Formats: sequence, structure tokens, C-alpha cells
Amino acid sequence: MKKILITGAAGFIGFHLSRSLLKLGFQVHGLDNLNDYYDVSLKKSRLDILLESTNFTFHLIDLSDDVEMNKLAKDYQFEIVVNLAAQAGVQYSITNPHVYIDANIRGFLNILELSKTQDVEHLIYASSSSVYGLNPSIPFSELDSVDHPISLYAATKKSNELMAHTYSYLYNINTTGLRFFTVYGPWGRPDMALFKFTKAMIESSVVKINNHGDHSRDFTYIDDIIDGILSVINNSPDSFQKRENVLSPAESSAPWRVLNIGRGEQVHLMDFIKNIEEYFGKELDKDFQPLQPGDVPNTFCDTSRLESDYGYQPSISVEEGVKNFLDWYVDFYNINLGK
Repeated sequence: MKKILITGAAGFIGFHLSRSLLKLGFQVHGLDNLNDYYDVSLKKSRLDILLESTNFTFHLIDLSDDVEMNKLAKDYQFEIVVNLAAQAGVQYSITNPHVYIDANIRGFLNILELSKTQDVEHLIYASSSSVYGLNPSIPFSELDSVDHPISLYAATKKSNELMAHTYSYLYNINTTGLRFFTVYGPWGRPDMALFKFTKAMIESSVVKINNHGDHSRDFTYIDDIIDGILSVINNSPDSFQKRENVLSPAESSAPWRVLNIGRGEQVHLMDFIKNIEEYFGKELDKDFQPLQPGDVPNTFCDTSRLESDYGYQPSISVEEGVKNFLDWYVDFYNINLGK
């Protein structure tokens, strides 16, 4: 039974990944600081489900706490580490920049140090589609330059990739950065668009739509994301020994790689919203706003590398995924639709 550390285990992706790994028989150690960036009760509800398994151990630790992280590294030995803990949010990084340095830079350094100390088999960590910044090429490819981020959040994720390469090169640590593209689904984050739109619809309140609605996103359903992560976890040792699909000198010099993980489909924001409106049988009350600082107008993911290396095949359409989320939301918050 493999022992795996999942940071951000009470978060959206961390919860789904931990639950899937427990079903597969892994011994999961979940780490989270349960901060109040969004509703803590939602995080605790996720955590309560994970704690039902005897193979799940929870550690209430802040990733940036050097003392506690050093203690964790001494008390437990992990074969695989998946770092999903981070301060998320593009707009929040503009008004609260110091939080991102503590959580995403110092915290990630502690994960790298733990991985070095324990000689883990594989460190997998969350990067982001935000690293592509002002990149004009569509769809976004791992070959594209990511040297021009337009938010501090994106800059910290790019920094994580650079830090990971340094540790891969110096200490021969297998590292994989996954550039997530707009993940959504049941148990999602309240600061994300789908959650906000749904809440506004139910409360009959006005919701702000940035860039006058002229956004497109590569919306990726959570189950597809988890399938992709699991394929990377389950093939971690061999994928670095074969090295058949090397894209850059950086990958030639160290057991390091970054991979896009998304649906591979560009969906216009207004089409995405139509799915919510059709579910509830009414229009969302929209307040159109200009493009916000740090926002990227369009994202579109080239998933060919994850497909060729790991057999990744996303299968959940936006229509199906949005309905699944709305069904969950209505049930979880006990909403009476009056149908």
C-alpha cells in the first residue's frame, strides 16, 4: 500500500483526488491549513467525508510553516507527494500579494525540501494555465513561452516550475507540473465563476460578467482532471526512465516536465452561462464589466502530450458537467426549485 501526501486535501481538487486514491487502496495523508479564503464549512464538509476512511490521516498544517513541515518530514515517509495547496485566485493576488509569496513560494520550497529529504519517487504539483499570460498562440502548448505572466498568481506558478526544475537537476527528483485549465464540478470553489453564477441565479441577484462576456475558457470537468492525475501517479517511475517525448533542453537535463491538463475545447463564456439558465429556466441578471487586470481573455489547451504519454482522454462535455455541478449544488445547499 503506497503512502502518498496530498497537500490542499480539503480543497476542491485535493478532496476529489484523495477520495479516488482511498478507493484505490492508497494510504493517504492529507495536509491543509483550512484557511478562510472561502467558506471553511465547505472545506470541513469535504474533510468529513475523507475522515470516514481508516486509510486517511489529516494534518492541520500551513505549508509555509517551516517547523511543522520539518516535523512532518521526520515523522512520516512518503513515496509520492502531490502538492495542490496554494493561494488561488488571479484578482485576489492583486490586492493581497504577500499571501501568495508565503503560500505559493515559501510553501512550495518546503515541499521541495521534504521531497529532497525523503527521496520521494515522484513530486506532482499544481501549476496553472495562467502561466501562459500574454501568449498569443492558440491552443496553448507546453512549447510556448511562458515568460510574460500578467498576475502575481501566475508568476508564482511559473516560479514553482522553475524551482522544481532546480531541485530535479540538483537532487534527481522526478517532478511533474500540471497546468490546470479552469477546473469545475461538484464540491467546487465558491470563488469560481460557475459557483458565483449559480448562487446569483438562485438568489435572483445581479452578477458581474467581466470583459463584457467576451471570454472563452477551456472548462475541464473534475473527473477528467482526476483521471489525468491518477494516470501520472500510476505511471510515475517509467515515464521518467523512457523520456521519449522530450520537449526542451530543460527536460533533457533533469527528470522534470510540465504538462497541460484540460478539456481541449474552447467554450465561450456566454454559451457556458446558457447551460445554467436552461437548467433553472430563467436568465441570469448580468452586469457587464470591462476586462479586469490580470485576466486572460481566452484559454485553450493542447492536451496532445498528456494523451500520448499517459493515454489521457477527457470525456465529460460542458453540458453534462454543468448539470452535474448544479445537481450537486441544489442537493448540498437544500435548494427548493419549486419544480
